[in-house]
Amino acid sequence: MASLFDPLKAGALTLSNRVVMAPLTRARAGASRVPNDLMAEYYAQRASAGLIVSEATAVCPMGYGWRDAPAMYTDAQEEGWCKVTKAVHDKGGQIVLQLWHMGRVSHPDFLDGALPHAPSAIAADGEHKSIHKPYVVPHAMTVEEIAETVKAYADAAKRAVRAGFDGVEIHGANGYLIDQFLRDGSNLRSDDYGGSIEKRARFMLEVTGAVCDAIGADRTGIRLTAMNGYNSMNDSDLESVMVHAASALREVKLAYLHVREPASACVIMPKMKAAFRGVVIGNDGYDGKSAQAAIDSGICDAVAFGVKYIANPDLVERLRAGVPLNTPDSATFYKGTTQGYTDYPKYAGKAA
Repeated sequence: MASLFDPLKAGALTLSNRVVMAPLTRARAGASRVPNDLMAEYYAQRASAGLIVSEATAVCPMGYGWRDAPAMYTDAQEEGWCKVTKAVHDKGGQIVLQLWHMGRVSHPDFLDGALPHAPSAIAADGEHKSIHKPYVVPHAMTVEEIAETVKAYADAAKRAVRAGFDGVEIHGANGYLIDQFLRDGSNLRSDDYGGSIEKRARFMLEVTGAVCDAIGADRTGIRLTAMNGYNSMNDSDLESVMVHAASALREVKLAYLHVREPASACVIMPKMKAAFRGVVIGNDGYDGKSAQAAIDSGICDAVAFGVKYIANPDLVERLRAGVPLNTPDSATFYKGTTQGYTDYPKYAGKAA
């Protein structure tokens, strides 16, 4: 039976252990959207993870929508990411770039006054978490704009490989653009990208196909969210949507499928695992014990940790030794300085 600390083969990736660093927006890139030396230090500190999934990174200007987040559509941004990948590789780690388009949960403040793009003209509930302004009714994308966006994902994937990333993860989760196309609560289209589950999944599959053509399926993963409510996302038959998506993605032969569903109520992920028939990474609310139990039960092959990785750069070592974890300071999650970013201490006591 596999341990959380055993190696894992996932496409072209060979993870040294099954502890994955989940994508974590930390807002340290500044207004330039260019990764920097501070970000390189942060990721290098966490290189003992079996795999690092970078923070979500905008694939094009229209996909951007979070203050001080990084992007990957200019040469300067590509060069900045080179610093990060080198720092991680110098420490013996592996890292993939998460490809991001925020869709309707961006805001005109990030888009030179333009409306965010989305499958349908339906606003998200509430206010933007980065700038605290109400979400706006987005622009329903034309077929031509959909094609341009698919190409933007592929172009960003090519840049990722040139920048030294070991692969990419397509962000299809958390209420962002791909997720918006998948769900009937945000997609009311009547063309080939809306209506049936199969049609709503078309955009996801076109993006995935374009990225795989660009860099190879064995270096491509995707993240999906098997839960309603987050970022005001809902679907009337979420299980059917997610199982269909996993089944359709099986044919692509991706490196892995990354599923966000709470560890305390993991119902859909096991069915997605059975449909996908490949490497699945679980995420949301796991600790060392529940992560090992999930691997033992076969519902996933590895587990991604988010908030725990913010405060514990040596999370693998702490979990292996069974020692206490640092407590994260939520006030510094997006603060933009070294505080709460690169200053968390490694464990100095004795193993349990």
